[in-house]
Amino acid sequence: MAIILFDGICNFCNSSVRFIIERDPEGIYQFASLQSDIGQQLLKKHNIPYTTDSFVLIEDHKAYVESTAALKVCSHLTWPWKFFTTCIIVPKPLRDRVYRWIAMNRYKWFGKQESCMLPSPNIRERFIE
Repeated sequence: MAIILFDGICNFCNSSVRFIIERDPEGIYQFASLQSDIGQQLLKKHNIPYTTDSFVLIEDHKAYVESTAALKVCSHLTWPWKFFTTCIIVPKPLRDRVYRWIAMNRYKWFGKQESCMLPSPNIRERFIE
């Protein structure tokens, strides 16, 4: 079991969560927004600044952020998305530069919501509060 922390007001992030759920048939991932109490507790536990707006993966008691988190998530998704895990060979500074550029523009490109998304009943058990 692994936990993904995401920006709950970001349309792109919410779409990414739905994308992951549809391609995670084993139900490996659970989700919590960065803005939630549990999200803030997990950030603190893993020494990640509470102000982070990065995608965070917590797996095997370790926390991963930015491009490394995204690529590690791909390793458990259905084919062809597993293939993107091979991008881990790209140097982290370069991967994270691209990640940060997308993150910096995500509200402008995809918009944001006033509050965190509410999961539908059929996927609610995948979200921790």
